Amino acid sequence: MTYPAPRHLGPGVATAALRPGSAGPDLRFTRGGAVHHLATQASTGGDYGLFRWDMAAAPSGPEPHFHRGMSEAFYVLEGTVALFDGRRWTDAVPGDFLHVPPGGVHAFRNESGAPASMLMLFTPGAPRESYFAELEEIAARGRTLTGQQWTELYARHDQVMVDVDTLPGHRRG
Repeated sequence: MTYPAPRHLGPGVATAALRPGSAGPDLRFTRGGAVHHLATQASTGGDYGLFRWDMAAAPSGPEPHFHRGMSEAFYVLEGTVALFDGRRWTDAVPGDFLHVPPGGVHAFRNESGAPASMLMLFTPGAPRESYFAELEEIAARGRTLTGQQWTELYARHDQVMVDVDTLPGHRRG
């Protein structure tokens, strides 16, 4: 195992960016919850994206899917979040971590009836904040998308939906 090749060869520079914990969310959801854009594709030069996802008590979360060009990781901060690893759902609690490599089927849901919060990490960085904003715009306006429109939206955002009934050995528990 080796370190990556150097990308900065000059002297050290003051380029760090602090986001205070008191900063509010970047996007609030009509149905409750919010997302904090801690580090975006733009702010990391495409290295990664890090988001804090605060979920309301109402059930929410995407259906099983995978990404072709990025990995995703989840770290539960508060509450209980149901995480799907492509085989089974697990009720994850604070400190639980799930890493999903490119192509790995996964999903998450808040089914606990109480608020929950987690960190989501995408590598390399992808413009996920635009995906989250587009989903909120659809919900806020009460838009109904056709199957083809959903397919196009998902394709723009490297999200391939999966029918869990086609996955061998999936189960709840």
